[in-house]
Amino acid sequence: MEVCNREVHIRGRLVRIGRLDGDEYELLDPPTVIEALQRLSLRIDLFTFMQVLPQTTPQYDYPMRLWDNLAAVPISTFDHWWTKQIDGKTRNMVRRAEKKGVVCREVPFDDALVEGIHELYNEAAFRQGRRFAHRGRDLNTVRRMSATFLERSIFIGAFYEEKLIGFTKLVSDHNYGQANVMHFLSMTSHKDKSPNNALIAQAVRSCADRQIPYLVYAKFSYGRKERDSLSDFKQHNGFQRIELPRYYVPLTLRGRVALRLGMHRRLAECIPEPVLSQLRTIRTLWYTRRQRTAREHS
Repeated sequence: MEVCNREVHIRGRLVRIGRLDGDEYELLDPPTVIEALQRLSLRIDLFTFMQVLPQTTPQYDYPMRLWDNLAAVPISTFDHWWTKQIDGKTRNMVRRAEKKGVVCREVPFDDALVEGIHELYNEAAFRQGRRFAHRGRDLNTVRRMSATFLERSIFIGAFYEEKLIGFTKLVSDHNYGQANVMHFLSMTSHKDKSPNNALIAQAVRSCADRQIPYLVYAKFSYGRKERDSLSDFKQHNGFQRIELPRYYVPLTLRGRVALRLGMHRRLAECIPEPVLSQLRTIRTLWYTRRQRTAREHS
């Protein structure tokens, strides 16, 4: 279902919370969207949206129940990022990728890219301690997933001996105020060549060439989760934590009650971090054992 030409995502059953696709980087007119949502036959109790860069102070009178965050690199020039915003270790990783023969460049969205992305998705069953959700998707599904926002997308491929070993998709907002990393993946079998660092370097260069002032890579942290390898990777590559207001607008009586009771928060946000950390460790061990078993029977 679409509202104002954007897809509506809904989570929750008892309290249904709606948000628009791309709410982390797409500017919206809240009164227009709220009015359109209220005309829907589908029940939505709360509507949530996040303020977009560069406005970091609250701009609206709607209930703001928490601060959200993004991982963003302020970009002026590639040379400034290279010399001032990253450390020597990260520069060495990018140089290592080049020395090992990795070449990163912008690529068109065509059949060759889709086939390469399909191969990337099907390389490994598990990533970052959990089952990889995109493994097993057919070629047409991968094409549809990758084809969103094409008019504002930049595709960057990492190639080794002309084989695609990693890619990222950047999507800019309508005003080219920021470019967001929508997809980012590389082959685990080529991890030794540091393709991820090379992809970020090219992403910064592509933004600088277009005078896009921010490169955004999702969130810097999620809920109460402590630092992990992904947040460390972002920090080493110049990403900063930028906090932005997230608003919750009740559309029904149930929504007003839920907001008062704090039911707009996800369950994971209410569980103490030490407990969540233990649960993540158990999950990682479980998937690691399953992966080892699968290899032994293959």
